[in-house]
Amino acid sequence: MLGAWTRLVDAGLGCPDWPGCYGFLTVPQDEARMAIANARFPETPVDVQKGWPEMIHRYAAGTLGLVVFGLAAFAFRHRREGLPYRLPLFIALFIVLQGAFGMWTVTLKLWPQVVALHLLGGFTTLSMLALLTLRLRGKQQRAAAGLEKAGPSGRNRFRPWLYGGLVLVVMQIGLGAWTAANYAAVACTDLPTCQGEWWPADMDFAHGFDVTQHVGPNYLGGQLTADGRVAIHVTHRLGAVIVLAYFTVFLALLWRRTRRTPMAPHVQLVAVVLMAQIALGLANIVFHIPLSVAVAHNAMGAGLLLSVINLLWRFHQQELPQPADVTHTTTIEREVTA
Repeated sequence: MLGAWTRLVDAGLGCPDWPGCYGFLTVPQDEARMAIANARFPETPVDVQKGWPEMIHRYAAGTLGLVVFGLAAFAFRHRREGLPYRLPLFIALFIVLQGAFGMWTVTLKLWPQVVALHLLGGFTTLSMLALLTLRLRGKQQRAAAGLEKAGPSGRNRFRPWLYGGLVLVVMQIGLGAWTAANYAAVACTDLPTCQGEWWPADMDFAHGFDVTQHVGPNYLGGQLTADGRVAIHVTHRLGAVIVLAYFTVFLALLWRRTRRTPMAPHVQLVAVVLMAQIALGLANIVFHIPLSVAVAHNAMGAGLLLSVINLLWRFHQQELPQPADVTHTTTIEREVTA
């Protein structure tokens, strides 16, 4: 969310160097330090209001890195006690890569390819931390109940469709990252059409999805033509329609099977988060990208990803009883609880 806020207030280059800000640990504000900073970077004079969002984001990222390194060290130290340590170690290594992308975002002047990958890296980091949380919680619950992991059941036929939904959500998040990196969110300001047309005739997909853009220009505000940005925006809208249609059908079928099982709340969670995300996306267009709504749209995108991951995890961990077995399963659960 801090990364989205930084980008949306055009503060991605609020500090033109990395990891400091104009060579200082904080944003220079007094006259002496501002004079030094402007002498060091004459092409990008100090803008305090844009420098602080960038530095707050960096401080938060640094804190997250320290926490993840601590988790990895603790897990590795206690690995003989059954703690999973490979995933925490991988997350720690990934954090290093994510930090490198954060650096390149600045040094390559918001090159869209790096910005999009940096945004996706944030979603990936969050997803892996959530997966680690689910693994630890599942291990604790099974140990407390004296139960082993549930075996396969009739739920298996739904699992490929859930994986398909996960892939669609990831692709849609990727489109959202590319839309943000190229400042294409405001390319269409009307609904349900775009610039008064259902399919704008001048869309330039080749330019909009050109991943060979040159390194070097300052990409703050974007370098694409209007037709290229319209192509990106329309593609992102189509992706949202596909995700909505897919999950509407899939969740309806899944709900018929799970509405009387412990899986029901997790299915409902995906549906609620999806509806909220669609509503925020529409509000972005109607109200012309207000900061609070745009940040919430980024956050809810992460929420949708996590809710799908959670549902998929539950499918792996829990039995999905046949409709005739629901009463029997409930009785067993009461006996175990007692």
